[in-house]
Amino acid sequence: MTSRYIAIDWGSTNLRAWLFQDGICIDSRQTTAGVTRLNGKTPEAVFDEVTQGWREKNTPVLMAGMVGSNAGWKIAPYLPCPARFSDLSQQLTPVLDNVWIIPGLSVQSDGNCNVMRGEETQLIGARTLGPSSLYIMPGTHCKWVHADNETVQDFRTVMTGELHHILLNHSLIGAGLPEQQNSRDAFEAGLHRGINDSDLLPRLFEIRAAHVLGELPRSEVSEFLSGLLIGNEVAAMTRLYAPDTQQPVTIVANPSLSQRYIKALELLGYQAKVLDGDNAFQAGIRSIANAVAN
Repeated sequence: MTSRYIAIDWGSTNLRAWLFQDGICIDSRQTTAGVTRLNGKTPEAVFDEVTQGWREKNTPVLMAGMVGSNAGWKIAPYLPCPARFSDLSQQLTPVLDNVWIIPGLSVQSDGNCNVMRGEETQLIGARTLGPSSLYIMPGTHCKWVHADNETVQDFRTVMTGELHHILLNHSLIGAGLPEQQNSRDAFEAGLHRGINDSDLLPRLFEIRAAHVLGELPRSEVSEFLSGLLIGNEVAAMTRLYAPDTQQPVTIVANPSLSQRYIKALELLGYQAKVLDGDNAFQAGIRSIANAVAN
C-alpha cells in the first residue's frame, strides 16, 4: 500500500481534495474552481494551488470527474462496458509526473448510450463497502448501475435532479410560487402518483393546475414534484433491471437524498442500504492507489 497519496474529485463547478497518510485522511481542501469555473487560470495553476504543501517526495495524485473530459485538463478516454473494476486502475491517463486521471465509463448499445465521470470511482468504493448487483447514485443526473463482483455490466442515467430544478425555476409549474417548504405528506403524495402512473408528461401540468385550484398548497409544489419524479424514476428503473427483492440495492448519496429513494424503493417492495458518497469515493481512490503502488 502506498503510504501517502492525494485524491481529487474535480467536477464542473467544484473541486475537493484529500491528503492521505497511512490510510488516514490528514487534511482536506475545497474550492469552487471546477473545470468550468477556472476564472482565467489554467488547470495546472489551480492544481498547484490546491496541492500546495502536500506533494512532498513526489506524492502520487489520483483525480476523477470532469477534469478528464473534453472541457477539463486532459481527456481520459472512457472504458466501454462491460468493464472490469480492475481495468479502471490499469488504464489511468497521465497528466504530470505521478499525477493521473481515472477513466470514465461508457455504454454504447442498441437503445442505450451513456457516459459517466466520477461515479466510477464511487462505484469501486461501493463495491467494497456495500456490494450489490444494483447501485443507485442519486444527484443532478442519477446513475443506475448493474454490476457483479468483477464487472460493471451496464448503467443508465436519469436526469431527475436537473428536471426538478428546470421545472420549478424555469417553467409554468413554478411561476409565481412562494418560498418552498419541506413537506413529507406532499412528497409521499407525489411519490405514490409517480409510482402508480407511468404517464408522467400529462401529470406535470396537473401540478400547476392543482396549486392554482387550491388542491396543492403553493408552498409544497417542490416536494410534490420531487416525489412525482423520483417515484416515476424508481418504478421505471426497477422494471428495467428487476433486482432481487431479497437482496438490498446500494444507494450512494448524502443521507437526505437517500431517504427519498429508500421510501420509493420500500413502496415497490425493495430493500436498500446507504453509503455516503464521499466515503465511497475515498474508498475507491484508496483501492486504485493501492493497485498503482503494486
